[in-house]
Amino acid sequence: MRAITDINELRNIQMDILQTVHDYCQSHGMTYFLSSGTLLGAVRHGGYIPWDDDIDIYMPRESYDRFVAAFPHDDTGHYALYDKSTIAHYYYTFAKVVDTRTLMVEDETAGFEIGVYIDVFPVDYVPEDETERQRVFKRKRLLYKIRRCKISHVNPLYSRLAYWCYRVLPVSVGKIEAMLRKLIVHDKPTSLVCNMSESGPKISGCFPAAAIEQDVDIEFEGRTFKTMVGYKTYLEKTYGDYMTLPPVEQRVHHHFEAYWRE
Repeated sequence: MRAITDINELRNIQMDILQTVHDYCQSHGMTYFLSSGTLLGAVRHGGYIPWDDDIDIYMPRESYDRFVAAFPHDDTGHYALYDKSTIAHYYYTFAKVVDTRTLMVEDETAGFEIGVYIDVFPVDYVPEDETERQRVFKRKRLLYKIRRCKISHVNPLYSRLAYWCYRVLPVSVGKIEAMLRKLIVHDKPTSLVCNMSESGPKISGCFPAAAIEQDVDIEFEGRTFKTMVGYKTYLEKTYGDYMTLPPVEQRVHHHFEAYWRE
């Protein structure tokens, strides 16, 4: 294997994945949005945040479920979709689109092999009642914690005792996933939405559903992609004063170890 040591080489692989997903969604009537640090980079820098090295997108639940069920298709070549419904013992509960010609080595997924990827997160409606919303967030955190302990070969918790208690709990991963879906996926619209995956924000990160009612064009690394019409509201809820650069000591690259499978 040949190591990928240049961050620009890694980014080029990610950009090609993003372009493939964009083209697929456009041709199949699916909605996606640049999100998280990718959207922040697009707005503030016109591309990647200088110290960033990943790509995140959101999809409304309806598009997300369709995308997971249908992608890839014959024209995607060396790309694959990783999701708990397609990969046994998949570490996450959100999807990744992966370049299968590559290999990524990550500490938290020790024992699980994956290539260079972009993250695809579903966006779900959340309860408008604050008490109910707090209940949902508290319960989902516990269920995600139990699921991760059952799947991970490395203890993801501070407590070794808690890790083994959750790991041997007599409930299957499939049952936990069913409980999570029932908890966070709602057909009835509300005025608030959120990324409810294990990598989603805290309860304060919920934002108005009106923000995702339409998509708009946005430039990222010299190409045109899609984001949510209310992206300014989303960024404010997520980052506060998002146009102000963080302190120098917080501008930290993610550590990556990536290879071409040759």
